[in-house]
Amino acid sequence: MTGKFDDLPEKRRLGLEKMEQVYGFDMTDGVGDFFGLTVEHLFGDIWQREGLSDRDRRLLLIGLLAGTGGADVLGIQIPAAHANGELDDTELREIVIFLCHYAGWPNGARINSIVEETIARAARARDKS
Repeated sequence: MTGKFDDLPEKRRLGLEKMEQVYGFDMTDGVGDFFGLTVEHLFGDIWQREGLSDRDRRLLLIGLLAGTGGADVLGIQIPAAHANGELDDTELREIVIFLCHYAGWPNGARINSIVEETIARAARARDKS
């Protein structure tokens, strides 16, 4: 069985495959230096390194995004972590409580909205099954 990225250079293929795994949705190859660096360096190198699990990296990223007000990216990372089984409902809710005290209540409230919507969306999907 061949993958959809098999015709690309190895670093590009590995990066795109890792992006799909991390984000939990289908990726397509893109253009431009920014996209290329994201795929080949961030996902082709950094997310592939030993020493931290994907869950560890995800927790660090969520904390960083909370501290910098990156709710837009949290809206991708939190649902992906939940869908990948890296963080369950209880863990996500505990993260909100913890981060409220370090990242500030307004950031925590935004994260809470993302978490609760993620949990509700997953519950609706389970109920449909």
